Amino acid sequence: MVLRLPSLPPPEEEVLSTPLTLYRPALAVGRDAQALHRATMPEFSGWLEHTASAGGCSRPIRLTGTIAAVATDTGRITSRLHTDELPDRALYKACGNRRESQCPDCAWVYQGDAYQVVRCGLTGGKGVPDSVGRHPVVFATFTAPSFGAVHRRHVPSHTCFTRQRCDCRPAPCRARSNAGTCPHGQPAACFARHDADDPQLGQPLCLDCYDHAHQVVWNYFSGELWRRTKQAIERHLAVLCRQRGIPKVRIVTASGKVRWVPPVRVSHGKVAEMQRRAAVHFHVLLRLDGVDFDDPDALVPPPAGVTVDDLEAAVHAAARQIAVTTPPHPDQQSGWVVAWGEQVDVRRINSAGGELTDSKVAAYLAKYATKATEATGHSFTRLTPATINDYADPEGDHLARLIDACWHLGRPTGADTASGAATADDRQDGLDTRFNVYAGLRRWAHMIGFGGHFLTKARRYSVTFGLLRATRTTYRRTEDNGMADTITVGTLTYVGAGWLSDGDALLANTAAQERRESRRVGREELAHEAWLIGAAA
Repeated sequence: MVLRLPSLPPPEEEVLSTPLTLYRPALAVGRDAQALHRATMPEFSGWLEHTASAGGCSRPIRLTGTIAAVATDTGRITSRLHTDELPDRALYKACGNRRESQCPDCAWVYQGDAYQVVRCGLTGGKGVPDSVGRHPVVFATFTAPSFGAVHRRHVPSHTCFTRQRCDCRPAPCRARSNAGTCPHGQPAACFARHDADDPQLGQPLCLDCYDHAHQVVWNYFSGELWRRTKQAIERHLAVLCRQRGIPKVRIVTASGKVRWVPPVRVSHGKVAEMQRRAAVHFHVLLRLDGVDFDDPDALVPPPAGVTVDDLEAAVHAAARQIAVTTPPHPDQQSGWVVAWGEQVDVRRINSAGGELTDSKVAAYLAKYATKATEATGHSFTRLTPATINDYADPEGDHLARLIDACWHLGRPTGADTASGAATADDRQDGLDTRFNVYAGLRRWAHMIGFGGHFLTKARRYSVTFGLLRATRTTYRRTEDNGMADTITVGTLTYVGAGWLSDGDALLANTAAQERRESRRVGREELAHEAWLIGAAA
């Protein structure tokens, strides 16, 4: 395991064996007093440098053990250091959580990596050829269908300069002249003009009319729906090539087999966004590539006979045609139909006069890559039989009913349950059970049924997170050691998580925030300088 560690002494120097003082403040001391006490300690500057790699982390991992510098050419250990000789007798490592609500600093790093992954697939760089910038690309948004009327905020026409600070007057939520009431006696209309932060947004007009079971099943099978949709897009383009006389490409696989494949393929980068009603939407970048018979893995432009118009038409056709019928369930013997909603938006990237550019789209997707269920107003941890009753309630609010639907549909199904009869307690595991394809709904009940990754991509679309992290590790290792022919190896064990005190967290997080701000200002100055040079030229 390779980690970013403090600089080890050169081989000819003797490692100090005197351990530093382990700081353990009294729990009764306030945060400010803890911070002041830490800042007045003689080894404060060394502690601050020691925690720099995890300084902004909300809950860093503390490790103990031995770290050593190893020569890459000979494998000889040139120096060794035990964590007892480090401040707090531990090595701090950032938690790496991608969720902004859990750890803003680690999410900031993940968001930067996500931006690079998405942007390189549009413009090239970091091993991706620059020619991908000339490939046809569309940005599509696939929405979930309606499972019942919810409160919404709709602005018919925007007059604001930026949507981030939109102050335009919205239209009435659901204005109906003859709506009346629903079968449960609730009004079927809403004439309110909701603010952007109105807690009613996304809530059903009638909880009893809303189909909570269908929504959690849709979230659960949305990944399969997307997989089939992409296959349909590629089939549509393959048929189009055959109709236009564009021949298939003969390739030889790694195993030596000869295959004839369509001359075009689609590479995608996709992010999932949880809506306020707790249904998932997909924002997808679709890039049209060609196939090189000499190197099937190469990224080459598509044939001249296939254009961005064809890609856009293929997306619309697939969204209309594809639907998934889920397996039977005791509560729904015919299964549920999982299909896209009516609103499927497809836009072109970097088109003349268009608002969408590669940088804006990359930033948009990277932002949602650090989100989860925060849009619903709540963020849950994984639920268990011991905690489910605290969150699930079939007579509760919208989220409580969705979580209850996940737990109820994911219950073990025995012989009586499979025949349609109800069990004594659907929340308890039975002895006479059989496999339930909906069992994963219990595992993902805290995600309202959605168990997929929030950011995914095709293998050929762009670089990987692993490559970006490995490059950053190599840079830090060279920067710390001052030598590229030496690596730092740790034999470490977990001892705890989190800072030793609130004062430590305050000092480390403040220092990390200042470093981030200085980097941001530096990037802006470099960008401005590059713009000035370009304008002068």
